[in-house]
Amino acid sequence: MAPFLLSFPHGMTGFAVHAPASLGRETRAIFRRQALAALDALEASGGSGPLVIDLTATKSVDSAGLGVLILVQRRAAEVRRSVHLCDASEELRFLLVMTRLDDRFVFEEAGPA
Repeated sequence: MAPFLLSFPHGMTGFAVHAPASLGRETRAIFRRQALAALDALEASGGSGPLVIDLTATKSVDSAGLGVLILVQRRAAEVRRSVHLCDASEELRFLLVMTRLDDRFVFEEAGPA
């Protein structure tokens, strides 16, 4: 799925990308390309908002998936962008806390539909 533009309060704009149902070895390359394309689109648009990774449909994340999230966060940090994880599962939050990587992300819950 292609990245899409988001609007935030105070005139900020950001881009979002949907993570797959299983973020792991088999899906990491495609997701990495999509997330980095969203980050590039955000930079090209001159938007001032974050990169949002929508994890609503994501049911599992393995070490390869965790690695790609960290890679995307590092690339975003290089261009002074934050990465927001939307609807991250308790399992993923726990994994990030246990690896002391939770402070690299902003956690969000999706609003009512």
